[in-house]
Amino acid sequence: MKILVVGSGGREHALCWAISRSPLCKTLYCAPGNAGIKEMATLVPIGAEDVDALEKFAVEQKIDLVVVGPEGPLVAGLVDRLDAAGIKAFGPSAAAARLEGSKGFMKDMVAKAGIPTAAYGRFTDAEAAKTFIRKNGAPIVVKTDGLAAGKGVVVAMSEQEALTAVDQMMTGKQFGDAGDELVIESFLPGEEASFFAIVDGKTALPLIAAQDHKRVGDGDTGPNTGGMGAYSPAPVATADVQQKIMDRCVTPLVKTMAEAGTPYRGVLFAGLMIENGEPTLLEYNVRFGDPECQVLMARLKSDIVELLLAACEGKLAGHKVEWSEDPAMVVVMAAAGYPGSYKKGGVIGGLDKANAVPGVKVLHAGTGFDASGNVVATGGRVLGVTAAAPTLAEARERAYKAVDLLEWEDGFCRRDIGWRALG
Repeated sequence: MKILVVGSGGREHALCWAISRSPLCKTLYCAPGNAGIKEMATLVPIGAEDVDALEKFAVEQKIDLVVVGPEGPLVAGLVDRLDAAGIKAFGPSAAAARLEGSKGFMKDMVAKAGIPTAAYGRFTDAEAAKTFIRKNGAPIVVKTDGLAAGKGVVVAMSEQEALTAVDQMMTGKQFGDAGDELVIESFLPGEEASFFAIVDGKTALPLIAAQDHKRVGDGDTGPNTGGMGAYSPAPVATADVQQKIMDRCVTPLVKTMAEAGTPYRGVLFAGLMIENGEPTLLEYNVRFGDPECQVLMARLKSDIVELLLAACEGKLAGHKVEWSEDPAMVVVMAAAGYPGSYKKGGVIGGLDKANAVPGVKVLHAGTGFDASGNVVATGGRVLGVTAAAPTLAEARERAYKAVDLLEWEDGFCRRDIGWRALG
């Protein structure tokens, strides 16, 4: 098969890594890819949201399967365009991708399906939003309705913090048009976890859970990011809890989406709060998490291409997914200043040494090449140092050993990834 992966981040490197292991994959392309992906796929210089050019390339090259990594092209309708051109594409339609493209739509769909979630309000007027905050008090959560690269969420511990967030998002256009509408919801106690399932429109096949680290600093301090590290399995998501997630948060959503005429196909990412063994939905995403995808692909034993094809063809029923018993952890290396303004262009050395650590794979998220062929940083989150081992403690030891072998003066990472599970 000829397969095209769309995207350039750590998630896409992890997907390429898994897809390249499949005997079904004969030729692998990635658009636009990064310096790490170049080792296993032919890079195509087309941006992930250039829907016209991606469709043209897929048709001209007779691509058998397109795997869309990020949310942007999904919301923009890339899968619809490829379907119309007769090309199999893994991911939801634009109508179904509104689950992530509009948090308001998602909350309304969740309410319709009877899925346990936080109480909420939707606002297009700043003063109305502030009135809601003053009425309900803090802690309270303020979210942009539209896409904001995982950063359009403020968990406000004071009323003033929430009011300031409204001004920044809606009036100050901190996240552009994404803040034209806000969703404000009650604060949910508990421990956060991410759960994934592959869906073919009617059947949902459970994958596994992971835990992300959203805040930029140790001890979960500082602003939210796209994710500074993750690990799997997540002790808080026991087998019993994962069954509850499927029964309460995945299966009802898939049924409701189908009944609404927008069947969901692709990977469904449920962000949850879990307290005393009871899961409550925070939000859905319509793609693999980044960095959670890195640890999922490190543990996956099944042929991912078989699973993706079955989802595209509506044939997931009867499939099972095999996982390694070994836990996995990813530590994200970010550029100085991230998630604010960050440095670009710094040369990254020591990659071979880091990759030589047993059980380690350094996955690239924001890298390219300079004129001399050196690997350089091009993004905010730049590397995902991923390690698997017989225990989570050993995986963490291996990951940080590899981190310390990297030679990149502008890079930093959190030093406490896995603290919930390991202390």
